[in-house]
Parts: sequence; C-alpha cells; structure tokens
Amino acid sequence: MHTFLIILAVIAFFMIVLEDVIHLNKAKTTLFLGTLSWLVLFLFPVDDVTPKQIQGMLNENLLEIASLWLFLMAAMTFVAFLNHQGLIETMIYKFLPSRVGEKTLLFMVAIFAFAFSSLSDNITATLVSVALVLSLKLPPNKTLKFAVLVVFAVNSGGVSLITGDVTTLMIFLADKVAIQDLLWLALPSFVSVMFLAGLLSFGLKGELIIDGGERHYDRVGMSIAILFLFTILSTIVLNIIAGVPPVLTFLFGLSIMFLIGRFFHTDDDRENMLDYIRVIEFDTLLFFLGILLLVGMLKEIGVLDNLVKIYEILPAIQANYVMGLLSSLVDNVPLTAALLKANLEMTPASWLSLTYGVGVGGSLLIIGSAAGIVAMSKIKEVTFISYMKYSFFLLLAYSLGFAGSLGVGTVLFN
Repeated sequence: MHTFLIILAVIAFFMIVLEDVIHLNKAKTTLFLGTLSWLVLFLFPVDDVTPKQIQGMLNENLLEIASLWLFLMAAMTFVAFLNHQGLIETMIYKFLPSRVGEKTLLFMVAIFAFAFSSLSDNITATLVSVALVLSLKLPPNKTLKFAVLVVFAVNSGGVSLITGDVTTLMIFLADKVAIQDLLWLALPSFVSVMFLAGLLSFGLKGELIIDGGERHYDRVGMSIAILFLFTILSTIVLNIIAGVPPVLTFLFGLSIMFLIGRFFHTDDDRENMLDYIRVIEFDTLLFFLGILLLVGMLKEIGVLDNLVKIYEILPAIQANYVMGLLSSLVDNVPLTAALLKANLEMTPASWLSLTYGVGVGGSLLIIGSAAGIVAMSKIKEVTFISYMKYSFFLLLAYSLGFAGSLGVGTVLFN
C-alpha cells in the first residue's frame, strides 16, 4: 500500500511539471490525488493504525492547511480589490518619469517588482509587472531581459515577508524563523536583484517616452490601500510583541475592508465587497490544498524520512543551496512542505538560508516558479530555451543572494 501511495505522489508531481503539455490544471490533479491518498489511508490502513489515529493525523494536517489557506485568501482579496480599482497601475505610472532611459527603467522595474511582490502574492506581482513590461513595447530581445529580471525580482522580493511568498509563510508558520529575522533577508535579496539588473543592462542604450494617461481613484479605494499596508505592518508588529498569528490579523483587516465597502462605497461596479473573494485565484489555493494533503500523507507513512538523507551527506548550508537548485525543477511548495514535515534539525541561521534558497532558486528555470509560468504564458518571447540563455546570470545572482543570507544569519545568531 505504501508503494501505491508513493506512486500517487509521483503522478501528481509529473502532472504539475507537464501542466502546459497536457493542458490539465494542476489544481484539479493535485486536489484529486491528495484527497484520494487519504481515502486510501482510511480504507486500507497499514501497520495496525486505527481510523481514529488516521483521523488525528488528518486533523493535524488540515489545521496547518487552514491557517495558510485563510491567510492567502485574505491577502489575495485585498489585492483583487486594488487591481479592480486600478490603484496599483495608477501608482506605477505616477512614479514613472515621462522620459526615461532603458537602463534606468530596467532598474526601476526591478525595484517595483521586488517591492510589490513583498506585499502581494507572486502571481499578482508578476501579472502587474508583466503588464508594465508589455506596455513598453520593447524589441523582443529587450522584452526578454525585462521578463527574466521580473521573474527573479518577484521571487526575491517575496522571501523577506510572509505576505510575499508561500514558502516563507510556511516556514514561519512552522516556527522555524521569526518575522523580525526574515526582514533582514530583504538586504541580500535586494542586492542580488540589483546585481542581476546590472548584468542584464548591458546593451540597453535607448530612451522611452512613458504615457501614463489620465488615471483617477476614489477616496474609498485609497482608504482600503492604506488599510492593506496598515494590516501588513500590524501583522509584523503584533506577532513580534504579542505572538498574534498573522492569519488573525489579516482576517481582522479583511473584515474592516468589508465594513468600509458596506458603509462608504457606492459607485463600484460590484454590488457587494464580499464579491471580491470570488475573483481571487482559487485554482492556486486548491493547488496548495492538494499538494499539502499529498505531502502530509507522505509524512504519515514515513516516506519523507528519506529526504533528510541529503542533510546526512552534506552540511546543512550546502544542502540548503542544493535544495534551492532543486526547486527550479520541483515546485517549491511541495518541496518546502516535505522538508518541514521531515522534522529537520537546523539552526535559525540555516533556516534563513533555506528560506532564501527555496524562495529564489525556482527562478533559475522558467518552469521553477509560479512567476516564471505566468511570465511564459503572457510574453511570447519567453520560452524555456530563451530563458535558459540567462541561466548563468541567474545562477550568479542566486549564489550571491544565498551567500548574503548566510551572512545575515551569521550576524543575527552569532
């Protein structure tokens, strides 16, 4: 029975990798196989495990999944509203000069993608950044450079805040890192993004005229944008000073957003602010649900113990670097979930380096992260092969950032 359950997990992995080939959404396949694996555990228990014990295992896994799910739902609802109101696009063009050189613009796009991905999920940050790149109407080779930088910047920006990257949130919820320590990862992450921007800027010599057009926003929209920023800050502060779970703070912020919409918002196309929950990327949330159910099943049958063996062969730092490289081939969400379920014993500094590795390592290949998949689907110049032209630059930037994460960990914990 163990073999059959492992086969289910392997099939799920290949269905994720081949999503663009078979044209079957990975959310559907992982949810099907994740729930099926637990049904099999109940129907065909092994090692004399009772249904009550399996129920306890499932409840423990569902509690972890619920915390992640609810947090992401709240954050994504905020971003869905801001996108619908055009506030994000308005703020972008507000700060862009009317005339700017291509090199300068490359760095500005990198900074925006880095900063915005810390506040929103990677998919939304990539969509907004890609829309900006496409609006520039650059030649194909230059568009590709901008797209490569966006993917790396989005993944790098997310690692230092729990709002920016799912793997960072997962590692935080497992009590492996603290919010105040994660914030320091922004330093090496930002340096590595600027380093990559410098490498990619060679050959960019032209100048562009930016037409932002007339853009308007109402006071309610701005109020909710401010509320979103305040919720993020409150999440960090309250967790540090009182240990308040981030999901609780974000749900409280979401409730205030709904109340603002009920009492003050009158001219939005949607009848009810609650409708914004319906327009978030539920396929992403269902994918996380299916993956975490599968990984939880693998943990309960003892398969994840084998994953730890790389940490028996290599020192933790080197193993973390390899895990980052592996995340460019294996989706970083199941990889991170597997590592957490394997109960690794590492120092806080090593957990920081792992957070950076699995968060940014997926940038090395276009299929290695959600940001890469989104960029490939939206920009025709971005293909698996064309992206690989910059793999060496990406490896250098990733290695620099990883080394920086080790330096930050050494300073914080020694």
